[in-house]
Amino acid sequence: MTTTRRQIGRLLLGAGLAAPVHFTRTAVAQPKAGDELVVGVWGGAQERIVREHVEKALLAKYPGVKVSYVLGGTPERRARAYAERGRPSFDVIYLNIFESRQAVKDGVTQAPTDAVPQFANLYDVAKLGGYGVAFNPVTIVYDKRKASKPVTSWQDLWNPEWRGRIAWPSYPGAQGTAALLMAAKIFGGSENAIDIGFRKIRELKPFAAIQGSQDQLYGMFDQGVADISVEFGSFTRSYAETRNPNIEIANPVEGQAIAMNVACITVGTRNQKLAEEWVNLHLSAPCMLAYAQQIYYSPTVKNIAIPADLQPKLVLGPDVAKLVDFDWDVVIRNQPAWTSRFNREIAG
Repeated sequence: MTTTRRQIGRLLLGAGLAAPVHFTRTAVAQPKAGDELVVGVWGGAQERIVREHVEKALLAKYPGVKVSYVLGGTPERRARAYAERGRPSFDVIYLNIFESRQAVKDGVTQAPTDAVPQFANLYDVAKLGGYGVAFNPVTIVYDKRKASKPVTSWQDLWNPEWRGRIAWPSYPGAQGTAALLMAAKIFGGSENAIDIGFRKIRELKPFAAIQGSQDQLYGMFDQGVADISVEFGSFTRSYAETRNPNIEIANPVEGQAIAMNVACITVGTRNQKLAEEWVNLHLSAPCMLAYAQQIYYSPTVKNIAIPADLQPKLVLGPDVAKLVDFDWDVVIRNQPAWTSRFNREIAG
């Protein structure tokens, strides 16, 4: 009988599950000169930070290894990883919170383990679907000059003073998804009872605009086209500190909607040890602090000392537990229908 590669993989996987942890660890090939780690990640500031604080440290520890990057947006990266399932060109791929959890279920990426030492220090929510590397919550952002009082609740979006001044985020997308789910949640619905979310959002029309990106939104703020929206707090803080000090980032009593970047090791990687080392370096203090200081991404590990002046600008400690999470299986399953409904009822 001929044993296929897939059958061999299953036999090895079964043996690995039954074997003591120390045996499976020592079986992983050690990095050697000439090995090349392929990392799929976003460009811009995130690329610069990992090159400086992860790649350099990895190459110093393992002289002669190489790191190459596949840069760009999550949809392209995710599609390629799925097309290459089981025979990946990626070793480490960065995904968002719901894509990462689905990728583990689909056998594209590995569940996290304590083979990465910093795994032990991750917040619980950052141990799902890979290794969470940055919290980047979605919340209400607004021009404080136009507010009669500070925004303290998601329900404040329905205050009459904002009518016609809202730039609502497009759907699908992290911001539009968070806005829809929170609209349902605060009025008694959920991801399993989304109708009230759509109905309450319709009540807010007419919008000043439908915004599809941070740059688009910030231009609207600069030009006075809109005064309030739902957006990533970290990006908006950078914008407020560099361009528009009138913009405020709300911390609603119901909580900010969770968003998280996740480092995932692919199933079938030929560089398991290097990939684990990469992730651990990303979760270590130099990289975590660089993310926090440069782009206000909050650390996903508990053992990092954050400077006092930076702490109010991040989500730390008990505030992590207040982040609003969702059943992403339900969200992903309904995304096509919700997209059609959003285009018809909200954007139309």
